[in-house]
Amino acid sequence: MQITTIGLDLAKHVFQVHGCDAAGNCGVKRRLRRNQVLEFFAGLAPCLVGIEACGTAHHWARELRALGHDVRLMPAHYVKAYVKRGKNDAADAAAICEAVSRPSMRFVPIKTREQQAVLTMHRTRDLLMRQRTQLINAVRGHLAEFGIVEPQGVWHLGRVLRHLEVDDEVIEPARQVIGLLASQLNDLEGRIKEVDKQIALWHKASPTSQRLATIPGIGPVIASAIAATVPDAGVFRSGREFAAWLGLVPRQRSTGGKQRLGRITRDGDRYIRRLLIMGAQAVLQSSKAARANPWIQNLLARCPRLKVAVALANKTARIAWAVMTKGEIYRQAAASA
Repeated sequence: MQITTIGLDLAKHVFQVHGCDAAGNCGVKRRLRRNQVLEFFAGLAPCLVGIEACGTAHHWARELRALGHDVRLMPAHYVKAYVKRGKNDAADAAAICEAVSRPSMRFVPIKTREQQAVLTMHRTRDLLMRQRTQLINAVRGHLAEFGIVEPQGVWHLGRVLRHLEVDDEVIEPARQVIGLLASQLNDLEGRIKEVDKQIALWHKASPTSQRLATIPGIGPVIASAIAATVPDAGVFRSGREFAAWLGLVPRQRSTGGKQRLGRITRDGDRYIRRLLIMGAQAVLQSSKAARANPWIQNLLARCPRLKVAVALANKTARIAWAVMTKGEIYRQAAASA
């Protein structure tokens, strides 16, 4: 039997394979250890291999593609509809094998090593930023127990830590322990700056990232994240489809010809969506051109500020798609005209 389509269910140590021929007849059901995967696929003729887009999926996709196979990654929630009954590795592999052959299935582009290296920097930066927030909240909470209360935000961190030096309200051993948290905060600040420096270096070497940075509300961090995550914006048919992939469009509950729109879907890449909304909030706060924009002023008169920021993030995502597909920089005058 000539195997033409394979569904591969990934795992840490034991992988499940489900293969079918051109007529859809099952030809192979097999469990493979991690060190047997490449040997098994090397002995097969080139075929279509489907994999859920999960952890290590891009690595295995690159490895199998190097062996001559046509590898396609699919979102896991799209594959779930093809699971017949129950939940086990064999059923998952069979569902992947069936889903990858559907003509309407949407696939995830396979990331290169360079892309994953850049995204590793972003994930590390995000982790360090969350750890810094946790430490700041811990310090503020501990000081509040001694009657010392300061506003939230990293900008007030210096004022918060000065209380350890000048106030006698914080006694030992609490002063010493909070000092340990303060020293850890200083270390985190240095690590975040080091990661930001590495991101800036990659940003300067990437033409796409530099073009994206010309858009208001997008800096080197957001630009490099988008450029590394979406190397080919042509996979999206329009800017709206790109914004929908980021979860920045209303959720639809329409029926019977009646349109019902809800809150944004929040599907897709949460990291880029959060960065775009933060960039839009910065534009609303500091940009005179944004405050003078009639479209933004009309929204601010009718909607809460955060909702306007989400709408502006949606618009920024569409502009980013146009900049990436056309290979041009953002022109403020042309856009405002």
